[in-house]
Amino acid sequence: MYVNANAATTSSTSSDSSDSSESATTTAASSSVSDVVDAANAFLDTLDDDQQSEVLLDFTEANATAWSNLPCGSTCRVGIEFSTLSDTQLTAAKAVIEAATGTGSGTGYDQITQILAADDYLGETASGYGSGNYYLAFLGTPSTSGTWQLHFGGHHLALNLTYKDGEVEGTTPYFVGVEPTSWTEDGTSYEPLAAQSDAMQSMLSSLSTSELSEAKLSESFSDVLLGPGDDGDFPTTKEGLAVSELTSAQQKLVLAAITPWVEVADDTTAESVLSTYESELDETYIAYSGGTDFDTQGDYVRIDGPGVWIEFVCQDGVVYTSKIHYHTVYRDHNTDYGGEFSF
Repeated sequence: MYVNANAATTSSTSSDSSDSSESATTTAASSSVSDVVDAANAFLDTLDDDQQSEVLLDFTEANATAWSNLPCGSTCRVGIEFSTLSDTQLTAAKAVIEAATGTGSGTGYDQITQILAADDYLGETASGYGSGNYYLAFLGTPSTSGTWQLHFGGHHLALNLTYKDGEVEGTTPYFVGVEPTSWTEDGTSYEPLAAQSDAMQSMLSSLSTSELSEAKLSESFSDVLLGPGDDGDFPTTKEGLAVSELTSAQQKLVLAAITPWVEVADDTTAESVLSTYESELDETYIAYSGGTDFDTQGDYVRIDGPGVWIEFVCQDGVVYTSKIHYHTVYRDHNTDYGGEFSF
């Protein structure tokens, strides 16, 4: 049984006892990580030795960067495949992801389950797609001490949450896409990236004609710049419109546009990360290419700050060729993979 001696222990003290707010934040984050560790150990307890060896891998750069937006299975990913798990094991695996991610509607775990549903929907039309083709790995040993990563993904999804000494050290890279962008099945309507799309459109629609001109990029984009295999390749110069030039109301829309991606992490972590990005808004830039309706190949928008990097792009459909589909990526200039690797 995989039980860590520190799994139920959280720090309740701070090096500066007068800073109660810092202590409270640390305790909340540690408690959240304990929940993830407990869920991870419960999942490991459902596996035999061979299965555990597929899940428990070293936290190396090669393993951490083994993710893709393509339905390429184990040729581009590490971990155990969902389709090989029993119902009990699959339920336990999903409980790990649920414990680690946000609780918002249309974001976090809810969004992840909709992305898996999108792949099942694609699988009804084309082979090679389905929620069984997703892989889960723990890079390093789940614990509230030491460093490890929750690594999960498949077609149109890459979740990388890095933990260090009982705290969330990194919430990126997070790649999420969807095809089709919306559909209805068995009376239920799905639109997994509505929060991202709507927030980005609200941000752009708040800009004046002159601001749109300043934000417009000269390049065109058929995909995100910083997708799989492009770790650390941030542009050396920020482009577009400085958020510092915008009104307070417009700046709030920029922060609202960032929020759906940040909420992939647990609620406490997401709040902390968003607060950091808010403090950096004056050094953040927004930019776009193509159109602003997000209905045509090459419609593209970017948010680039000292920390945050978000891209959203429209592509022609691969399976549903008469429709567009979305690719997006959320990275952090400083804390991709917990900042454990140099690129």
